[in-house]
Amino acid sequence: MPRIAGHPRVVRLGMSLWPPFWGAGIKVKSIAPDWRSATVQLCQRPWNMNYVGTHFGGSLFAMTDPFWMMMVMHSIGPGHIVWDKSGEIEFRKPGRGTLSCHFILGDAQLAELSTAVATHGKATRWFAVDILDEAGETVATVRKEVYVRAKGRSPQKT
Repeated sequence: MPRIAGHPRVVRLGMSLWPPFWGAGIKVKSIAPDWRSATVQLCQRPWNMNYVGTHFGGSLFAMTDPFWMMMVMHSIGPGHIVWDKSGEIEFRKPGRGTLSCHFILGDAQLAELSTAVATHGKATRWFAVDILDEAGETVATVRKEVYVRAKGRSPQKT
C-alpha cells in the first residue's frame, strides 16, 4: 500500500479529491514521476470567493501548501525527515478566474540541502512559487521554508 499511495499519479488524484482541496476548488493537474515538478490550479467558485468577489487568500495559500515538502521528501531520498517549517504569502493583485502555479525542484536546490544536511545534520531552505492568473500575471508569491534532517542523527546546534 505505501508504494501505491506514494505514486505521483495516485497522490495527484487523491489530493484533487481530498475534501479541503476539492471544496476550495483546488485541482492537482500534474506531479512528475520523479517528484521534481508539479502543477496546481485553483478554479473560482461562488463559495471560494472573498467579500469583494476575488479569490479567498487562504485558498491561494492552501493550493501551495504541501508541494515543496513532498517534492523534497521524495527527491532527497530515504533516511531524511522533511517538514514544512514556515510560510508566507505576498499578494500582488486580486485573483480572479482560474489561477495556477508550477513548482520546479532543481538539482542545485537539492544539492544545497544535501550538502547542508551532510555537514550539519539538518538544514532549512526557502522555496518560492508564483501563483498566476489566466493572463500569466502574478497574483501572489508564496514562500515556504522546508526543514530537512538526517534520520537517526542528532542535529547539531547552529
